[in-house]
Amino acid sequence: AGFLLKGRFSLPLSLNRLLKGGRGPLKDLCSDKVLGLYFSDGKRRVDYVLTYHIQKSGSTRRQSSKFGDNSFIRRLRRSLSKRSSRAPLQPKEDPEVAAQQHQTDYHEDDQRFKRDEFEENLQKTGLELEKDEGSTIPGVGFLKIHAPWNVLCREAEFMKLKMPTKKVYEVKQGSSVVEKIRMFIHKVTAPLHPKVDTSQSQCQKPLSHPFSREKQHLLLANGVYTSAYPLHDVTCDIFIESCFCSQLLYEQWASYSVFYKYQPIGLIRKYFGEKIGLYFAWLGVYTQMLIPAAIIGVIVFLYGCATVDDNIPSMEICDPRNNITMCPLCDQACSYWKLVTACGTAQASHLFDNAATVFFSVFMALWAVLFMEHWKRRQMRLNYVWDLTGFGEEEEDHNRAEYEFRVMQKKVKLEHSDLMVKLTFSIIVTFVIVFGVILYRISIRAALHMSSHPVVRYNIRATVKTTAAIINLIIIIILDEIYGAIARWLTRLEVPKTDKSFEERLIFKTFILKFVNAFTPIVYLAFFRGRLVGRPGNYLYVVGSYRMEECAHAGCLMELCIQLCITMLGKQLIQNNLFEIGLPKLKKMLRRRKSEMVSIQEPVPHKTLKRYEKDQLLGPFVGLNPEYMEMIIQFGMVTLFVASFPLAPLFALLNNIIEIRLDAKKFVTELRRPIAAKAKDIGIWYNLLRGLSKVAVIVNAFVIAFTSDFIPRLVYQYMYSPDGTLHGFVNHTLSYFNVTDFDPGTEPLQPILNISKHIQISHLSIIKDYRDPPWSSTKYELSKEFWAILAARLAFVIVFQNVVMLMSDFVDWLIPDIPKDISLQIHKEKILMVELFMKEEQGKRFAARDNQDNCTVPLSANQRPPQPRSRPVSQANCS
Repeated sequence: AGFLLKGRFSLPLSLNRLLKGGRGPLKDLCSDKVLGLYFSDGKRRVDYVLTYHIQKSGSTRRQSSKFGDNSFIRRLRRSLSKRSSRAPLQPKEDPEVAAQQHQTDYHEDDQRFKRDEFEENLQKTGLELEKDEGSTIPGVGFLKIHAPWNVLCREAEFMKLKMPTKKVYEVKQGSSVVEKIRMFIHKVTAPLHPKVDTSQSQCQKPLSHPFSREKQHLLLANGVYTSAYPLHDVTCDIFIESCFCSQLLYEQWASYSVFYKYQPIGLIRKYFGEKIGLYFAWLGVYTQMLIPAAIIGVIVFLYGCATVDDNIPSMEICDPRNNITMCPLCDQACSYWKLVTACGTAQASHLFDNAATVFFSVFMALWAVLFMEHWKRRQMRLNYVWDLTGFGEEEEDHNRAEYEFRVMQKKVKLEHSDLMVKLTFSIIVTFVIVFGVILYRISIRAALHMSSHPVVRYNIRATVKTTAAIINLIIIIILDEIYGAIARWLTRLEVPKTDKSFEERLIFKTFILKFVNAFTPIVYLAFFRGRLVGRPGNYLYVVGSYRMEECAHAGCLMELCIQLCITMLGKQLIQNNLFEIGLPKLKKMLRRRKSEMVSIQEPVPHKTLKRYEKDQLLGPFVGLNPEYMEMIIQFGMVTLFVASFPLAPLFALLNNIIEIRLDAKKFVTELRRPIAAKAKDIGIWYNLLRGLSKVAVIVNAFVIAFTSDFIPRLVYQYMYSPDGTLHGFVNHTLSYFNVTDFDPGTEPLQPILNISKHIQISHLSIIKDYRDPPWSSTKYELSKEFWAILAARLAFVIVFQNVVMLMSDFVDWLIPDIPKDISLQIHKEKILMVELFMKEEQGKRFAARDNQDNCTVPLSANQRPPQPRSRPVSQANCS
């Protein structure tokens, strides 16, 4: 009803009067656009449409019909007569075919019976119905529903829908420094705001108050109707400045030419409802907050580029005079290699692993807190403007139809232990697939080392890293779709009682599965790869002879950066272009193609599609969960591992600029119009965002401490360096190994000539690299330098986490959740509402007293005054 109350005013009054009057050239001009927006009488507007499947015999088609008083009885009798007359026909046909046909007809009659019963109940509630079974789309019948004004008013009371009163008060702007800054920014960015005229002044706001009845829901029988949707409003192309239609939304929101402008959030809310309006408002705030994060990330990256030539560890690795020979990276097939060949990788790692990385990690932790606080304040401001401040306090969550159906059938719900087993099994599948990719990297590296082609042998690292990252990306995208279906299946097995419980459980399961799917390869590269390798002569093997892979000489940070880059760009490009653009267009084309093929077999006289027929060919609205989930995973990649990839905010910003217009175009042109739903906040998504921002602090602390070389460089510079610089850092991270200590069958097949028995092995970013030399009494044991660095790493994690958490809590405490001006206006509105009601009650008392005075009659001398009554005399008795 709330959707209909807002949608009823979408048609301009002047256009509405002209169309009702049927005179003038305007009706002919708009006839194509309003075709299908009204009943056959041209007066009652189609507020809602239900579609159902109908069977056609030959080329016979039923014409549009209106509902009469005895339509249900007539259809029931016709259905029974057809069923009884169908048996003696064609006695010589195949009995199996006849049985199947009889079963199909029985099912069709049963569906028709349910529809007639359901439609009769709709009429009893006051709704007006009209059928169209002779539409241009064969096999589809349309039930058009119109809600009269009295029905809308009644349902508004049930929904406690806030309606504006005649009382208008002035909205005073705050005088604080923050409010003045906000107003200054608003004036500066005025050219970026959409050109949408608002009839309401920004300085005035009408008082609103809810009614006091409970909300009722319309339940549709499963399988009886195939789809249900309101119509897109396309009747305001001429009076575009005074209405809220899809054309205005397309020009000011969905067009890529306005990508630099703010979104018309108020217009989105009026057309799609508060729930969708809040999503796009949140997406806009998130995209806005990515701008400073992207700028700082680019500065950090440029700092790495500017200082790469002055980085002492990279200079030592690239110096050919340091003739350092490294141990093989795999058994037998791999040979010894020179450290100077890793010069390019070391320089590239410095772009992301430098002194500015720690500063950027602290900044992003505070950025996440500021983003959450900014959104809370923005959400509160929208609640005030949209009259949602009291929504949800007395709202009851109704039982789901499936829950009541299961209760009636006494079906047992899925036990919690069984649910956890199935959920754990799905997560284990992800781990197994990631382990398979690890085996791929190990085997492909050995195979490439055995190649005789010099180009292949020279680019082994780049080939293995890139192909493994692409394979991970493909697996992530495929499992995302599978896990989404699994999460919905598991939630349905639980049979949640209410819609809110169903949605929250579905979101939680989907988030867990997709989060594990997206971040398992990244977590492996950041914290596990190169940690469980062993040492030369005592390597760790899995699945027989597969030796665990090592990190490169400069650590695993570069590979982590490559995996993040490919995953972010790949998911955004493929999911946006293929899943959000390609698949909906393909489905729409297939539906239209199917309709055209059936039309060829069954010719139809009318070729022009009506509005409700065009909307039928659009894709169904499946909810906001996929949109939120995509952004939540992106938020995790921006915050969790930003220490290894400072350009993540920039890529997220560029993607979201396109994502906003892409989603807008999809909602306006590719999907059926969703049913408007009220919502006060973004629900469980806020809790997930807040949890990710807390986890991001810990993850970034571990990335800096254990994945990057920041702590080893710091420890060497202040504990072991003779001159307080990083000169000699590379040699400090290397240990000696006696080549005669290789296990039999693991030594290289192609040893290097003129090599001494003691060669150096790289210990960059590998915890167990710091080992005693072979001539020591503690041969190949972890050295004291290893324990000193480990202690420094753990201390850094504790200090970093507590300092950043303390700063975040201080920012959270410093910024109030509700803007001061909004809290003052809400308090003022309550006072004015009480005053208004007091005046109304006083006026009612005065009116009742006047009625009593008018009803009094002068008494004669012999008449006694009447005794007091227990109930006042009504006005009806006075007449």
